[in-house]
Amino acid sequence: MDITIHASFLPHDDPDASLAFYRDILGFEVRNDVGHGTMRWITVGPVGQPETSIVLHPPTADPGVTDDERRTIAEMMAKGTYGMILLSTSDVDAAFERLQATDAEVVQEPTDQPYGVRDCAFRDPAGNMVRINQKR
Repeated sequence: MDITIHASFLPHDDPDASLAFYRDILGFEVRNDVGHGTMRWITVGPVGQPETSIVLHPPTADPGVTDDERRTIAEMMAKGTYGMILLSTSDVDAAFERLQATDAEVVQEPTDQPYGVRDCAFRDPAGNMVRINQKR
């Protein structure tokens, strides 16, 4: 069986701030940007990896989401517990320095983990946890 990851979805509540974070800070390329206002779906991905994307989406755009669910999603996003992505790099310390120089919220400085990686963590503008690791 030949299965790959094509896209992962992360919520946003400010498409311009999310676009600036993923494009300008992480260096991802924009693959698609549709919609308008806060109802935008923005597809980004690492340069040179056209098969792998992150879709930044409005989390409550689905008409099946109830008002109670909208409130829960908003609360979880505010706490940073709704969305998460794990990225990888060959130099986590350099990635950390680049991110720390911006207004990104630092969650964890680079740390050697007992499970074989060195990693750090930030929150994107929507509160999503962004962990970046490097194999040791």
